[in-house]
Amino acid sequence: MTKTLIRGRLLSFHRQPQHITDRESYLYETDGALLLENGVILASGAYDSVKPAGEDVIEIDHRPHLILPGFIDCHVHFPQMQVIGSYAANLLEWLNTYTFPEECRFVETAHAERIATHFFDEFLRQGTTTAVAYCSVHKTSADAFFAESARRGTRMIAGKVMMDRNAPQGLIDTPQSGYDETRELIESWHGRARNLVAITPRFAITSTPEQMEKVQALAAEFPGLHIQTHLSENREEIDFTASLYPEAEDYTDVYARYGLLGKKTLFGHAIHLSEREADVLSETGCVAVHCPTSNLFLGSGLFPLKLIQRREKPVRVALATDIGGGTSYSMLRTLDEAYKIQQLLGERLNPLESFWHMTRGNAEALSLVEKIGTLDPGTEADFVVLNSSATPAMALKMEAVNALHEELFLMQTLGDDRVVVETYVAGVASKPQ
Repeated sequence: MTKTLIRGRLLSFHRQPQHITDRESYLYETDGALLLENGVILASGAYDSVKPAGEDVIEIDHRPHLILPGFIDCHVHFPQMQVIGSYAANLLEWLNTYTFPEECRFVETAHAERIATHFFDEFLRQGTTTAVAYCSVHKTSADAFFAESARRGTRMIAGKVMMDRNAPQGLIDTPQSGYDETRELIESWHGRARNLVAITPRFAITSTPEQMEKVQALAAEFPGLHIQTHLSENREEIDFTASLYPEAEDYTDVYARYGLLGKKTLFGHAIHLSEREADVLSETGCVAVHCPTSNLFLGSGLFPLKLIQRREKPVRVALATDIGGGTSYSMLRTLDEAYKIQQLLGERLNPLESFWHMTRGNAEALSLVEKIGTLDPGTEADFVVLNSSATPAMALKMEAVNALHEELFLMQTLGDDRVVVETYVAGVASKPQ
């Protein structure tokens, strides 16, 4: 197969930047290139050193644009594309009024397949090449999601939610059916194409102790799988959980009692953690997934991102849009809101950190940094091409930009899908036009 050479400015992170002058934390090539073959990056670096001598290659020139690893979104709800922007006072009202009725529609295969097409179109348009998705309770929704992912060639993580109480009848499974259907999904889709299946109890409120025991059984049978659920998003939710699990010390302890804590456990939101809970998450390596636009939209609270990272026992953190509680599919818009939340808390989130979070940081949180999140040789060729002068206002501002961190901050502050020139999935241009 003919190799492909992608030329442009390259940016890829080695580790989390500590400040805007932390030059050793990243690779930046003003005239760089990626050499690709069979969906993998063979080489990356300066154009003159990467271009093969005496070898035919297909060359694509994206200068002067910036090439980064594809964005990674660590918490989304696939069935909620038509829920985004729904007016409600808080999380539980929003779920009961809009979200649960909409998710009931995913029992229909045709509807699930239609929304799956829109889902992948929209995320690729935004430069997002990997997402961690909740499907509905229906196995049909997960089948549709994974089939579309396989067709697009994307690296995706998803699971059928398990929920057997406190939801409409059309969204209720049973402990046994939730176990059986999740097991069927693992057998059908895990490792097929680039798909990964996550064990997905929605949250403690919607699962009985009997179902949580089945979740525990799945986690024991398939210890390499991701586990995703929700934790401490809303004060009312926390109180309701405590009433359902009175024997538990706190919300986190509910999941601990069923053996669900570990390095591949992703807890959506985790805003209102006690010191004890934060210590437990740190000690077990769990990931708190910050969803800034959703937290602001639903009034859930301000996630202490910087504080939780610099604790004596730091907690691993990921960033996510949380569509459709979140209000934008764009990771650029998401990190802009994360920046503002930290400002309100008297903290600073520098733009190098923001782009690290969108790429390598989220890949590390998913334990997938050997595959995605960088432009390193040997990794999967998922990357995005960005134009920091995509709009008239941005082009005008760029006239005054003199440093890389200023350019990144401009894209984070004013950017959206218009910034994304092209999205490559496994080395193939995939952004919908």
